[in-house]
Amino acid sequence: MIGPVNGLSPLQAPSTTGPAARIAPVEGERSFKEILQTSIEDVNRLQKEADGVLAQYVRGEATQDQVAIAFKKSQIAFEALLQIRNKLVSAFEEIQRMRI
Repeated sequence: MIGPVNGLSPLQAPSTTGPAARIAPVEGERSFKEILQTSIEDVNRLQKEADGVLAQYVRGEATQDQVAIAFKKSQIAFEALLQIRNKLVSAFEEIQRMRI
């Protein structure tokens, strides 16, 4: 079963009061850095859980299905994070190519 995606909120138009206005997160909202950091920690946690289930399997405390499910969850989370990384790198490269 796939759980809900956490940390995403509806897009809101930024309110600026001048050209140098800085957009700061509203109380209760998380910054992009925090969301990305949490995502990396979640992927790391899933990979450690998969390793733990494998260790349990070796000791005879887990089934093959549990091992397969844990590793598949870990793989999907890692691939999703890798796609996010690829999109960020692509966006950064596109910004670098822009002329001022």
